[in-house]
Amino acid sequence: MKPHRLSRADARRLAIRAQLLDAERPGSPAEVVDELTVLNIDPTNAIAPSEDHMLYSRLGGGYEHAHLSEAFENDKTVFEYDGMYRAGADLGLYRAVMRRPLKYQRARDWMAANARFHRDVVALVAERGPLPTGEIPDTAQQPWGSSGWTNNRNVTQMLELLVRLGEVAIAGRRGRERLWDLAERWYPPTAHVPDDEVDARRNERRLGALGIARAQQTEVPLERLDVGAAGEPALVDGVDGQWRVDPVGLDELGRRFEGRTVLLSPFDRLVFDRCRAEVIFGFEYALEMYKPAAKRRWGYFVLPILRGDELIGKLDAKTDRKAGLLRVNAVHRDRDWSRAAEADVRAEIGALAEWLGLEVSEPDL
Repeated sequence: MKPHRLSRADARRLAIRAQLLDAERPGSPAEVVDELTVLNIDPTNAIAPSEDHMLYSRLGGGYEHAHLSEAFENDKTVFEYDGMYRAGADLGLYRAVMRRPLKYQRARDWMAANARFHRDVVALVAERGPLPTGEIPDTAQQPWGSSGWTNNRNVTQMLELLVRLGEVAIAGRRGRERLWDLAERWYPPTAHVPDDEVDARRNERRLGALGIARAQQTEVPLERLDVGAAGEPALVDGVDGQWRVDPVGLDELGRRFEGRTVLLSPFDRLVFDRCRAEVIFGFEYALEMYKPAAKRRWGYFVLPILRGDELIGKLDAKTDRKAGLLRVNAVHRDRDWSRAAEADVRAEIGALAEWLGLEVSEPDL
């Protein structure tokens, strides 16, 4: 198939619409997760937990965390797996993934050495679930060894491997603490998906959520953003290499684009692929919270600023709940701003503060 030819504006608008960041807002958390396919979970609360921030960015100031909890714990239109909320419509794909053996030999060996511990955990969850981690005894025969945060955290490690194997499910949260139940009791029934269809279907879903992506992506650790042969080929003016584009998004390019101004979470998938953000949006960005303060260019937890179909700057801000303030430390402009852009950003800072229940320290734009 001959590749489509796209301008950079086309590519940007494909990505923005796919991520539900144009002027047409979705109606519910379940709709957002279904369209985005995943919603990153991160407890960093410099502004708000990432899942809440990303839902606010799409749904607006009427969104409350209770709406997500309702979708997850009661409606089950959303489920949690591998550090993300995922669309209930995709559960069948993930149940197929759960049938696959563990990828790493180390994990397989550890499970074999802890067969009794495995049985203990499943039996207790079956009897008393949903249970928080702290109510599950550690009866491991062999501890999980690690140089990092998982060292000797045997119960957590066992539970996460059992979720991966489809025996246990995350069945809600008590604050930030996860609750665990039997997968067969928690997950609703799903249609069987043959294993040989899973990867292609997940690629199609991923491309639909991204709008435009590389067939193979190696720049983003921890999270797959490549899409294989999904969609149709495309070339973007002034950008090297070929892309894959979502056919639905291509059809929508003929419709007038209406954007808005949004202060994005650093974990937002519009900017999570830093390489794509730089070549398509001309936007250089890095999350600097893990860097020493003296080495930060923009700030601890800066929010990318989307206006229309462009990423125009970065907001360095942090909540100070004791003082009741959203403190604006700096606003970094990536280009010259019009007065209208300044007014839009100022209004969005105020809207974010209002949603957080805070006053805003006066932004110096």
